[in-house]
Amino acid sequence: MSLCKNALIDDLGAMTSSPTREFLTAEERAALEAVLRKRKEAGLTVRRANALLLLDDGLAAEAVARVLYLDDETIREWQRGFAADGLASIGLKGYKRRDGHLTREQEAGLAEQLGTNPPKTTGAVRTLIQTLFGVEYSISGAIALMHRLGFSYRKPKPLPAGANEAAQAAHIAEYERLLNGLLPDETVVFADAVHPEHQSRPAHGWFPINEKVAVKATTGRKRLNIHGAFNLETSAFTWVEGLRISAETTLQLFEKLQRAYLDKRLIHVFLDNARYHHAKMLRPWLERPECRIKLHFLPAYAPHLNPIERLWGVMHEHVTHNRYYPTFAAFVDAITGFFENTVPEKAHQWRDTITDNFRVLSQKHYRLIE
Repeated sequence: MSLCKNALIDDLGAMTSSPTREFLTAEERAALEAVLRKRKEAGLTVRRANALLLLDDGLAAEAVARVLYLDDETIREWQRGFAADGLASIGLKGYKRRDGHLTREQEAGLAEQLGTNPPKTTGAVRTLIQTLFGVEYSISGAIALMHRLGFSYRKPKPLPAGANEAAQAAHIAEYERLLNGLLPDETVVFADAVHPEHQSRPAHGWFPINEKVAVKATTGRKRLNIHGAFNLETSAFTWVEGLRISAETTLQLFEKLQRAYLDKRLIHVFLDNARYHHAKMLRPWLERPECRIKLHFLPAYAPHLNPIERLWGVMHEHVTHNRYYPTFAAFVDAITGFFENTVPEKAHQWRDTITDNFRVLSQKHYRLIE
């Protein structure tokens, strides 16, 4: 309801002498004004909010009653209720009393302690505030406080302890030199193995707030063993499957790559230092004059330099996250269907995810938690 104060002064003559003028705090007044702007609040809640605002403007209870077509005792009753219970007295849905305040000095001390020993949960933050300062915070209040203090809730990035910065930089430089000098009859692929297990993987998603959501879990532990190579330029994926990943599957993959790239004189294969990639049985085959495979090994502890790792992540998003497969055969069909159908159809959509935008991971760029 929009009211003109000058008209009220003339018609009601009760503005300046009311003892109730400005009894609301700024927060309480803002909350009541918000009620008037919302359409979802019940009519009685809106009328009570309007009455309290008019009282705070300085109108006497009798004047407010005349404006709202109520009796003055009702207005006084609402005012007494507000004095006793605050905003909760008007029936405002979901209203909770405001969290206590910390002084700037307290906030600074809290931030220092939280920075030294990062809490794992919001509950731990609330407990610490209560212990140190005797002030209670709601969950939402504690979250807002943490944001204000410059904290965000996230998971630390796993950083290989043995990663060598110089080796990473040298590898990236070698890769860039190779690409810059790559001839038309040469190509580059990235190879690795993945072992998707016949298990549902619960993942975050948007679900109705009033529903309990679960995903069925399988009891088996069967898994696929896939050895593959991905071409960033063409999005072609070449792969073999085995009972286990070994020197034999590595050789099978190399042979399949040569058949897949008959028009290429040289196939550069980037891969990690797994034992089966260095197997002795591979040497005679790789040393043959007609071999068109050239291996480039990643630095130790540097999986971030192999884009195929991101392809495995995309696979899980499409196939295993929040998905249930009643049989292993159905699971196998889903995995193979992803590589045979989804990758050729949609790989162009993942170019910003599966990239060779490599960078050196340096421990000095992170705060290490031990």
